[in-house]
Amino acid sequence: MHAALGNLEVIHTICSYTQLGSLPAFASACRTFERLALDILWRDLQSPEPLIKCLPSDLFSTDRGRMVLQKPLDGMMWDTLCKYTSRVHSIIATQSRRFEAIIEPLSSLMLSFPSTPASLFPNLRKLSWSANGTRGATEFLRMALVPSLLVLDVQISSTSNVFLSVLSSVGALCPHLQDMALRIRPATDEFFRKISLFVTPLISQLHHLHSLSVWDPGNQGIEHIMQLRALRSLCLDLRTFSTSERKSRLEFPGFHDLEFLGLSTDTFERASNFLSSLRVIESKEIQVSYSSPSGSTTLSQFFTILQERCDTDRLEGFTLLGNSGKIRAEPGVFMPLRACRNLTQLCVERGCDISISDEELCQLVRDWPKLEVLKISCYNPVGNTTMPTLHGLIELLRLCPVLTSLALVIDATKLDGIDLKTPGGGTCNKYLKHLVFENSPVETPLKVALILSGLFPNLEQVNLDCPDTMQTKWTNIKQWALVNSFLDGFGIVRKRCTEV
Repeated sequence: MHAALGNLEVIHTICSYTQLGSLPAFASACRTFERLALDILWRDLQSPEPLIKCLPSDLFSTDRGRMVLQKPLDGMMWDTLCKYTSRVHSIIATQSRRFEAIIEPLSSLMLSFPSTPASLFPNLRKLSWSANGTRGATEFLRMALVPSLLVLDVQISSTSNVFLSVLSSVGALCPHLQDMALRIRPATDEFFRKISLFVTPLISQLHHLHSLSVWDPGNQGIEHIMQLRALRSLCLDLRTFSTSERKSRLEFPGFHDLEFLGLSTDTFERASNFLSSLRVIESKEIQVSYSSPSGSTTLSQFFTILQERCDTDRLEGFTLLGNSGKIRAEPGVFMPLRACRNLTQLCVERGCDISISDEELCQLVRDWPKLEVLKISCYNPVGNTTMPTLHGLIELLRLCPVLTSLALVIDATKLDGIDLKTPGGGTCNKYLKHLVFENSPVETPLKVALILSGLFPNLEQVNLDCPDTMQTKWTNIKQWALVNSFLDGFGIVRKRCTEV
């Protein structure tokens, strides 16, 4: 054998760039590559089906479209199966006809394993489960809950007591779990109440959990979550909890040392009530997504409570994401965020139309010198008379000198008083890489391009791939395309000058 084939790094590289379907033949053709080829082939299973396919076909028969186990495995067969299962690092189990056909015999086979489940999947790190809660599926799930598991993603679609009992044992079976996401389909109040009884106790056992995504588990569940000292990322679906119960909750200590807090809600009233029940929230980033349009008053109340409960020195990023409907908001609604002096990111992605002037924009960002990402008022309805101008943009760059991404609707028709040679009066931003102006009005593309190239010397294009493009006037799109053409030309000239 050539010495090069003794280099494991070379072998691993060859196997990594070989089509998965050809790896078995490759492994059998060259013994040198067998071990690493099998490692790659079995590392990530997109379905449990390969666990059936690696065994002799006469072990199974077919009855009404379903596979049936005909006889138990002997010692040699178990050795063969373990040769492969020991290589598995992740499994995805998704509900399908094929899954239904194989899961019963597979679970029967696994239950007859002569040793512990941990020795069948000794290296399993990740399990993604969106299958049903039938007996066979539940038995397979139980065998896959092993001590080595670090990531668990489960979509619960069954209220079977057997399935829920297995799920409730996660804390004991997977003590090293670091990342857990639990979702429920269908999302009904009765479903949530029953499942929460089984899920809430297990949360307190997961002392190594870094990331948790779950519905609001109620008072006791929230209390358990607060005691997870290793937790850094928390996503809560507040749409599952009654507002009246939330109001009656005593004030809890809150969350400390979070990197990310995500709240999903149907109304800002629910989110406000949740925040009011906490003494403090220490998180570097907060994201709030809402599914129903609310009035600007409830949004204003939410930000007021957020300022009261949030550790404003720690908060660095805030995102507001609307999934349906639109909120008409004044810039004053966001003013409580000015207390967050270390803010580096403010994103109002969708669902909120903000009428804002140059003065109001500058007042909002005045206390955020570290701001790197600003996405606000990304789309304004046609006819909205109040929007920032390029004058406001220039002042924005003075106040926030390290911006790298900006999405903002501006009135690019008001150019009076701007020197095309030095549009910023010496102020420019060399860091900005992403600029979105959505349906901003523009009349003189050449002048606007000259201003933008002076303000952002390293900017290549204005991004036109926007979510609201269908609503944007076609004339604006064509005008901004011309702006980009001029920016391209300026870039070529600048490059030539640099080379000379």
